[in-house]
Amino acid sequence: MNLRRFWAIARKEAIHIRRDPRSLALAVGIPMLMLLMFGYALTLDVDRVPFVVLDEGGSPASREFVARFGATRYFDFRGTVANYADVERALDTRDAMLALVLPPNFAAQLAAGQAAPVQAIVDGADSNTAALVLGYTQAIATGFNQQLAREQIRRIAGSVPAPALDLRTRVWFNPDLESRNFIVPGIMAVIMGLIAALLTSLTLAREWERGTMEQLISTPVRPVEIILGKLLPYFVVGMVDMVIAVLMAVYLFEVPLRGSVPLLFGVGALFVVATLAQGILISALARQQLLASQLAMVSTFLPAFLLSGFAFAIANMPPVVRGITHIVPARYFVSFVKGIFLRGVGLETLWRDALFLIVFAVVVIAVAIRKTRKRFG
Repeated sequence: MNLRRFWAIARKEAIHIRRDPRSLALAVGIPMLMLLMFGYALTLDVDRVPFVVLDEGGSPASREFVARFGATRYFDFRGTVANYADVERALDTRDAMLALVLPPNFAAQLAAGQAAPVQAIVDGADSNTAALVLGYTQAIATGFNQQLAREQIRRIAGSVPAPALDLRTRVWFNPDLESRNFIVPGIMAVIMGLIAALLTSLTLAREWERGTMEQLISTPVRPVEIILGKLLPYFVVGMVDMVIAVLMAVYLFEVPLRGSVPLLFGVGALFVVATLAQGILISALARQQLLASQLAMVSTFLPAFLLSGFAFAIANMPPVVRGITHIVPARYFVSFVKGIFLRGVGLETLWRDALFLIVFAVVVIAVAIRKTRKRFG
C-alpha cells in the first residue's frame, strides 16, 4: 500500500465531509438526539403504578393496609371507588392499573385471627409490567401479614422470637436498580453502530452514482488504499461521536464509569472500525446510495437493538436466534461497555469480546477490498 495515495484518498474524503456541513452536523447531532430520547424515554423501571381502592368496610385496619401501598414509590394512589362498575371503568380507561377490593368484614376477620380475603385486580395488557405489579402487591401483603403475626405472637407470648433466617441482601454494580444505568451504555453501542455504518455505506455508492469511480479506476490507486483512505475520516467522526456519548452518559445521565477509560475508548475504536467496515462493504456491494442506506439500517440497527442483549436477554431467546447473535458485533460491544461502566472489569475478563471485534473488522475489510478489486477488474 502506498501511503501517499492512501493519504490522498483520505484527504479527498475529508474535504467532501467538510464541504457538506449538514451531513457532518447530522453525524454528530443524531447520536446526541437519539441518546437523549432513549436515555430519558426508554426505561424498564415500574414505579408510580396508579391504583384505586374499593374499601367496603372503611375500617382503620383496611386503611392501614392501603396506606402501605401509597407509602412506596411503586404505587400512586388515585382514590377510592364506590362499586365494581367504577373499578372496571378505571381499568378500562387506564386511570388505574391495579384495583384493591377489601371486603366489609376485613377488620373483623383479622381480629378473629381468620384470613381476610383481599382481591387485587391487575391490568394484564402489558404482561411484563403486570407481573412486576403482582410481585410488588404480594410483597406488601406479605409484609402486612408478618406484622399481624408478630403482633399476635406478642399478645400471646409477651415477646417476639428472633427470625430463623436473617436474609441480608446486597446489590452489586447497580445498587439503586436504575434501569438507566444499563440502558444508556447499551444504547451507546446501538447508536454508534448505526451511525458508523450509515456514514460509510454511502461512500463508494456515491462514487458510482456520480461517475467518479471510473476516474479512480483509471488512476494507480489500489482498492486497499481506497477502502482504508475512505475509512480514516469517518473513523475520526465516529470517535468524536463516542467521546460525546461517553460524556453524556457520565455527566448528563450520571451513569457510573468504574472501569478504565483508555480501555473503553480503545475497544470503542475497534467497534467503530468494525461497523465502518461493515458500512463500506455494503457500499461496495450496492451502487445506489438509497439501497446502501437501507441495507445499513437493516443490517446494523435492527440486529443491534434486538440481538445484542441490550433490550432483550439473549439467554431467553430460541437456540437458533442465540446462534445468530454470535455474529452481531454490537453484542460484544454491549457486553464490553456494560462491563467497563458498571462492573469495572478489565481486558482479562472481556478479552474475548475485544478479539471478536478485531477479527470481525479484519474479515469485513478484507471482503470489502476483494469486492472492490473485482469491481475494478
